[in-house]
Amino acid sequence: MRSHSPGGDSSTVDADAEAGLYEIRIRGVLSDRLLRAFPDLEAKTRDRETVLVGALPDQASLYGVLGQIEALGLKLLEVRYGPPDPDGPSGAV
Repeated sequence: MRSHSPGGDSSTVDADAEAGLYEIRIRGVLSDRLLRAFPDLEAKTRDRETVLVGALPDQASLYGVLGQIEALGLKLLEVRYGPPDPDGPSGAV
């Protein structure tokens, strides 16, 4: 499937190009109970922050995770994207 990129640019973007590895930083160390809201992501703690890492198939999945973060009242600090990791979702972004 091909679609036009936002902003009126006439170039096309491959819809599958959005799949990839994401790193999502959240303020605070999340409890096990809160982490259950993100079953498809691996959680790491670093400097009083929680970092969720994992492969998401598309932007709709990313928006679902971001919606969960907002619904739980968590403070989103950063979202980083990288191409799919050939060795699996636990690789570096």
